[in-house]
Amino acid sequence: MTRGSRSLFILIFVILTGIIVPFLIWGEKFDQTLSLEGARHWMEGYGEWAWVAGVVLLVADIALPVPSTVVMSALGWMYGWWVGGLVCTAGSMLSGIIAYAACRWLGRGAARRIAGEEGLRRGEEIFEQRGGWLVALSRWMPVLPEAVACLAGLSSMRWRVFLPALACGAVPTGFVFAAIGHLGQSEPAWAFALSAIVPVLLWLCAARMLKR
Repeated sequence: MTRGSRSLFILIFVILTGIIVPFLIWGEKFDQTLSLEGARHWMEGYGEWAWVAGVVLLVADIALPVPSTVVMSALGWMYGWWVGGLVCTAGSMLSGIIAYAACRWLGRGAARRIAGEEGLRRGEEIFEQRGGWLVALSRWMPVLPEAVACLAGLSSMRWRVFLPALACGAVPTGFVFAAIGHLGQSEPAWAFALSAIVPVLLWLCAARMLKR
């Protein structure tokens, strides 16, 4: 393993630790409070602004152990698969953009101190070659969406690549889990299959368009 790869690994470890530790401390409490019915009840407390409360919860997942798929299902239960899917997609997109932008503009100095120039350069190479795939596929996985968005920002991944990749992951994930809530099902296997396969197909199309 080269020095740059080791430094990049340390940076990834620090980011994952910062995300996982809140899950270990508060994760159980959030899971109990934000069950499907609990999330819906909490959002309905804001009346006609319930959808905004849902978006805020999805964005808060950057730093807090919010069960985002449960929140998405609750939004689908409240608003239906179409409107709920749009709200879920907006929340997931906004969460990814904020994490990316904050790390790109505010966190690069700290990342340089942790990983050094060589480590950051290695990260830039990885995200230049495979960043689109990493961002698109991470949106349906636990923990990884925030970590990958942060690493994309720290590695100065281009906006014109990051945003389409983010959409390729956020759109199917948002609509699939909104449909789960609308249909009253509890995260069936087909949901995970769709939320994993569709981002791949969308990114294949998006990557071709970007090359052109």
